[in-house]
Amino acid sequence: MHPQDHSHDHDHDHSHDHPHTHSHEVDDLTRVALDTEVPDRDLAPGELSRRGLLRAAGIAGAVTAGMAGMSGVTPAMADLSAKAKGDDGPQGADVKYWLAGDHHIHTQHSSDGQYRVIDQAQHAAAYGLDWLVITDHGGATHARIGVDLVNPDIVAARKALPDTLIYQGLEWNIPAAEHGTVFVAPGANEVAVLKQFETDYDGGVKNAGANTPQNEALAVAGIQWLGKQVDQRRVEDALFLANHPARNGIDSPHEIRNWRDADPRIAIGFEGAPGHQAAGLPAGYGSGGARGGYGNAPGANSFAGYPPESYRTWGGFDWMTATVGGLWDSLLAEGKPWSITANSDSHVNWTDTSRRPDGASQTQFDADGRYGDPVNAGRVNLTANDFWPGFYSRTHVGASSRGYRSVMKGMRDGRVWVDHGGLVKSVDVQVVTTGRNGKGTESLGGTLQAKRGSSAQLVVRVTAQDIPNWSQFVPTLNRVDLIRGAVDPTSAGDRDTFTAPDTSVVRQWDTSGRTGTFTLSYDLGVLDQPFYVRLRGTDGKRSQPGYLGAGVDPSGPQLDVVGAADPWADLWFYTNPIWVVPTR
Repeated sequence: MHPQDHSHDHDHDHSHDHPHTHSHEVDDLTRVALDTEVPDRDLAPGELSRRGLLRAAGIAGAVTAGMAGMSGVTPAMADLSAKAKGDDGPQGADVKYWLAGDHHIHTQHSSDGQYRVIDQAQHAAAYGLDWLVITDHGGATHARIGVDLVNPDIVAARKALPDTLIYQGLEWNIPAAEHGTVFVAPGANEVAVLKQFETDYDGGVKNAGANTPQNEALAVAGIQWLGKQVDQRRVEDALFLANHPARNGIDSPHEIRNWRDADPRIAIGFEGAPGHQAAGLPAGYGSGGARGGYGNAPGANSFAGYPPESYRTWGGFDWMTATVGGLWDSLLAEGKPWSITANSDSHVNWTDTSRRPDGASQTQFDADGRYGDPVNAGRVNLTANDFWPGFYSRTHVGASSRGYRSVMKGMRDGRVWVDHGGLVKSVDVQVVTTGRNGKGTESLGGTLQAKRGSSAQLVVRVTAQDIPNWSQFVPTLNRVDLIRGAVDPTSAGDRDTFTAPDTSVVRQWDTSGRTGTFTLSYDLGVLDQPFYVRLRGTDGKRSQPGYLGAGVDPSGPQLDVVGAADPWADLWFYTNPIWVVPTR
């Protein structure tokens, strides 16, 4: 399949206005500057200047632009060199709540947005979300006044909706790459930290869009800087997730790995399913565009290795996630965590009856840092591409309490599953091992270590949906798929790989007609080599062999058709993985 070159037909622009070519070689100047064996006194002026830049970015000493020398772990990381932790119960045993949320939402403080903070927060709460992140676009205006202006609105919304967790964040223009969510735990310094981060590390503010080693290093430095703010207790926590990673093809595999490895406490994942899910609704009652806003094609600014099919969503999910044995699996196969999410990216919402006030313009926005409050439009907007937060996409996070830090910890630990259209009420996934040392259990995001030769079993408890979703029908789960992949930490040698050859669908359950709570189980065999498992489910209305072939994925999501991708007729859920590691 070779999609045609479609420009964005939605009412806001996420595109880059800078060249973005992906070279994997380090230029000579940077190579010398990165070599710590060479003292400063022996460097030429240009080399010394480059070293100063990289040192300021916090990465001097890395041996290549791939940052292969960096490493780090999180509590959920499958650390194959660690000693067996024993049978202390599942890491997920502290999960008392599954809290639904959305980390990608815009307001009148974005030049392509419209709504007040309270508008987005009230709708999110009404549509069943427990938490949300306000992520107005980064850039010169936002860095100058927007971060300050939106904070009182967020504080007021927190007071008005005390049962809803409302984080302040921003949508980062990642240097040399796409966009990403950055947010922090509420506190006295939330504005100061976000403002300094945007001023010092935003690709738009710093004119750092071009794909150069310096700009890639700036992105890495930004993530590391956020980690330092947590270490210095300026903020209690901070997280970064990459948004719509495959849309323009400019998030190369090595950049994603660099972000993850820069500080795995901070860089924890990407959008498995982008927002703008209404964009694929057919013309007449929708915009007739590309689902998710994924209407592009390969170009000069794209990573050359990505195929044309990667520029479309598959069943509403990003190609990096939807492809079994693809880029997401290639990251998981390295034994390191990388979570997926599903979000609204709400700017202007389908069927809404409001609009920006008279006189709203880019000039006015640049001066004021925001648009005036929305007003009644006197008509229904059928060409908008977004849904209200919680209306269609949900990210479910396992948390020990209904608190800000608890949700962030759950995200960091990978206690995450995502769904569209309320496909199921709940999914509980456990890997259970039995052997000479007794029984061990682990849940989503965790790593279960058990003696080699132990037996392992997957146990999945699904609660089928029994109430209508916001399109006024009760979804039915037709099938659940089990995906299994081998884990080999040495597979990270090629930083630009985006396949995992040892990952495939190993079991498909027909769940049509199942109601209530039911259990699916699978014998994972005797533990010999490390592996991971993850799940997905579907209403079964649109399927085809996976991108890497029927032998890998016999019946995966279909590639979405531009102008004819009704999101309500194509529902999926995906879970994060569980790793299993045999020990001696």
